[in-house]
Amino acid sequence: MSKNNPKPDAGDERDERDRPFFTAVLTPYRSLGPNGFLILMGCFGLVCFVSGLVFLRLGAWPVFGFFGLDVVLLWFAFRMNYRSARAFEEIVVSRSEIAIRKVGPGGHHQEYRFNPVWVRLKIERIEDEGVVRVSLTGRGETVDLGNFLNPDDRASFAGAITNALSVAKAGGI
Repeated sequence: MSKNNPKPDAGDERDERDRPFFTAVLTPYRSLGPNGFLILMGCFGLVCFVSGLVFLRLGAWPVFGFFGLDVVLLWFAFRMNYRSARAFEEIVVSRSEIAIRKVGPGGHHQEYRFNPVWVRLKIERIEDEGVVRVSLTGRGETVDLGNFLNPDDRASFAGAITNALSVAKAGGI
């Protein structure tokens, strides 16, 4: 392309048409934030410490250690829970490709790529629970999406990905 030529290159046009028009990052929901965690651990630790002191004054000193062990175990359980919350799934849909990247809590990731024309979306519903599974199948490979979401969020995502696939199969925006 020259300076005087206002037309873009054909390659630029193709890149423009193939830009992603749907992107979703799915993350697990955690209801207790960092401040709530500190408050919970402080209250739990205080109750265990006071209870332990009562048992210590009664002469049952080993109980004091077990109350301390309770605090450590609860802290460890929450740390593991927060570690698993670092997992996420990223779904990007363009006219010619669906890219899925699943990242685990330790940073391990898997990537999947599908052609939107040939991929099948499967949404499983149970009457009492709502949407229980969203998956994409293509080339003999099935990928579950948003397993960690609650049924309402999964239903919302199922509607959004259905619309995105419809747009992709229709040729884009």
